[in-house]
Parts: sequence; C-alpha cells; structure tokens
Amino acid sequence: MSNLITVSQGVKDSGKILLSNVTVTRKRNLFIGRTWRTLDVKMGVGILAIHLLALFAPFTFTWGAFWAGFSSYVLRGIFGVTLSYHRNLAHHSLKLPKWLEYTFAYLGVLSFQRDPIYWVSMHRYHHQYVDSEKDPHSPTFGFWFSHMGWLFDSGYILEKYQERKNVEDLKNQVFYKFIQRSYLLHIFAFSALVYAFGGFTYLVWVVGLATTWGYHVTFLVNSACHIWGNQAWKTGDLSKNNWMVALITFGEGWHNNHHAFEYSALHGIEWWQVDFYWYMIRFLEVVGLATNVKIPTEDHKLKKLFSAQNKFR
Repeated sequence: MSNLITVSQGVKDSGKILLSNVTVTRKRNLFIGRTWRTLDVKMGVGILAIHLLALFAPFTFTWGAFWAGFSSYVLRGIFGVTLSYHRNLAHHSLKLPKWLEYTFAYLGVLSFQRDPIYWVSMHRYHHQYVDSEKDPHSPTFGFWFSHMGWLFDSGYILEKYQERKNVEDLKNQVFYKFIQRSYLLHIFAFSALVYAFGGFTYLVWVVGLATTWGYHVTFLVNSACHIWGNQAWKTGDLSKNNWMVALITFGEGWHNNHHAFEYSALHGIEWWQVDFYWYMIRFLEVVGLATNVKIPTEDHKLKKLFSAQNKFR
C-alpha cells in the first residue's frame, strides 16, 4: 500500500520528508505571513516559557528534584494524558468508576496539554479526518506543523471546526465543564504549589523539564508515527508502528495498530510489542476498577489485514 497522499488542491508538492515516503502536499505558514491571534500568542509564550525553564535543569540538579520530575511525568503524562485523556476519554477503550476517571483526568489537566474537552475533541477529529485536509495535525503540512506548529495556529482550527460537537459526552458532565472554564487556575495553582514545596529547583524539574518531556513524547506520536515506521494493517492513512517512539512512550508508538483498532485498550498487539498502559489497564481490570475493556477480535484483525482498502488510492 502506498503511503503517499495526494490532494487535488492545486498545491505544488513540497517534496518528501527526510528518510520517509511522506510527501508534503499542503502549505501553512508557521510563523511569518499569517495572523497571530491573542490565543496563539499566549500559547506560544506559555510553551516557550516552559521550554526555557527546562534549560535550567543541568544547573539545578538534585536527586530529589530528579525524582520529583520523574514522578510528576508518570502521574501527569502516563496516568493523566495517555491512560485518561487518550484511551479512556477519547476512545472509551475502558470504563472506570467516576471517582477514578476524574482523578486520572485531573492529572491530565496538570500536564499543561489543555483541558479534557479540548484535547479529546482534537484527537477525535484527528481520527475522523486522519491525514486529510481536515486533520488537525497531519504531516502532509510538514513535520513541524504536525509536531507543534498546529498548536499556535488557532485560525487553522477555526477554519476546520467552527463548532466542536464531537465531545458532547464530556460537555454534559459538570466536572469537565468546570475544568474547561477554570483551566488556567489549575495550572497556576499547581506551579505555585511546586514552587512553594521545592523552590526554583523543583519548578525547573517538575514544571519545566517533566512538562517539556511530556509535550514532545506526545507530539512524536502525532508527527513521527505518521512519517517513519511500518504499517502492519491497511488503515488507509499514514499511521505507522514506530518502535523507538513506542519505547520512549511506553507503548503509544504502536500507532498503526491504534488506527486500525482505535477503540482498543490494547495497542501492543504482538506479544513483543511492549505496552505498559495495557498492563496497567489489565491490573485495573483484575482488581475490579476497569470494566468494558475493549480489544480487537480475530475477525476484525483479518478484515483490517486483508480486506481494507486504501481510501487515498
């Protein structure tokens, strides 16, 4: 199956992304020559500040700060973003008791990756329009746009989605609407607590370095896993299984598996595909905290492996 996407938009191809067969077929100005909305400026300044804070890490190292940063990433990134935002809320791959669902989701709030309603909406649109003109972050706009550029371009989002109506399940819950309205207060309060507990050193390692690491391992799934790797399933898109991304994300890099069976709580389908989140989900299931855990059936695997057609052909 060809991984090249062509679109009839009258846009001249910009060439292939390095070491891949993914062709950049669309243009989007990332910095110069476009309107920067107030939201874009705030987003850019916030993410830049976090990255600059991370640069102080080598000069503020202590073992206490290191373990605080690592623990913070595990709680906010692994339990918050991947287990909660992604597998639980976006895809309903499992069901948790509300107290545990909200606890994990709140950890995701503290990851500085926007509120659950926004995150889940963008991710569902990604799957609905994957690698098409309406995908929020396809590499057909280029690597950097798919990795980070789209975050600073709210105009692009408004062009594609005037009204985000794909998260009514979250909008109908008071908890998620409250978090959406008060999101920044939680971010500032968390940062203040970290500073009060450990001063500038802990602020660097927890808010700076751990958050920056969390950003980029998440963004690599959006960018690298639609550019480099291999396809085991005929999904009709650019999604790839990338073992290096899977390694640093503890299992999210089996991205072609995910696009083939997006409802599945299991991403590492082969026995050798390590998927730390699946192990956590199985543990939660064994102790009775996770129910309705979804995995692909053998019939569905056969259908994706032999019968699916590449919709871009």
